[in-house]
Amino acid sequence: MIDAAQTRTTILVAACETIAELGFEKVRMRNVAERAGVSTALLHYHFENREKLFHEALRYTFETVGREEYEAPAPAENPHAWRLARIIDSSLPMDEDTRRDGLLWQELWLRAARDKESREFTHWLYAELRDWIGGVIAEGVAAGSFGPCDPRRVADLVLVLTDGYSVHLAFGDPAFDLQAAETTIWRLVSAELGLTVPFPRRHPDGSS
Repeated sequence: MIDAAQTRTTILVAACETIAELGFEKVRMRNVAERAGVSTALLHYHFENREKLFHEALRYTFETVGREEYEAPAPAENPHAWRLARIIDSSLPMDEDTRRDGLLWQELWLRAARDKESREFTHWLYAELRDWIGGVIAEGVAAGSFGPCDPRRVADLVLVLTDGYSVHLAFGDPAFDLQAAETTIWRLVSAELGLTVPFPRRHPDGSS
């Protein structure tokens, strides 16, 4: 028997896929219900309208995308740098999940520019991201892995850089590629953290 939590997750995944594929303005609740394999009545039971569903879908991606990589045991050498690198990875379109996640964020930016509720939600979501990234940086500073810095300011730098590169990578700008983006972001962030190690890639051969 499928429980309510599992149904909610199925709907959220379907919403993420549908919104990324069609764009928020074209999505109707029935589109999401059909992809999730549920009735529109059940969909409305969990989410009263499109806005609530969209915001919860974004909250879901924030909580899940890249989690498996981030929560995997870090190597003994430079563990804090490894964690920060995984945050950068999860913020760039490196695979199907992160590409979909990036498209959802772009939809949110458009909504936030025109809609007060979406703007307030965006402020909250970025505050959560800033706290998460800043917390990882603060831990690295406390452990002596990073040099003295303002963790929140460096977190903002990470956010601005990954957001900017994500836009170009999402639409396949030939002037940009993933590894070059990672390298450039890491160089600029490393200058703030006093790091000299190269970007810790997920695989020893340097692949993504």
